[in-house]
Amino acid sequence: MKVKLVITGRSYDAAAEVPEQLTLDDGATLDDALKTVAAALPDDRPLPASCLVAVSGTHLGTLASHPSRQLADGDELVLIAPVAGG
Repeated sequence: MKVKLVITGRSYDAAAEVPEQLTLDDGATLDDALKTVAAALPDDRPLPASCLVAVSGTHLGTLASHPSRQLADGDELVLIAPVAGG
């Protein structure tokens, strides 16, 4: 199945090599997708645990704390890294 991936915020530049679309096995979960994303990031530039997670418009929490969820073909996974400044 195909899942669209959007990474924005402070760490989005570290994700330049991460594909905009993930190809996952049928029945894959949110955690499966997040492991795929983490594996594609440089070892020294992981996304922060406080990164917000949303699937197809539904906010699910953070990388550190989110419910398990099965993904469907065509879902959009959005990861929003925190931004600080003033």
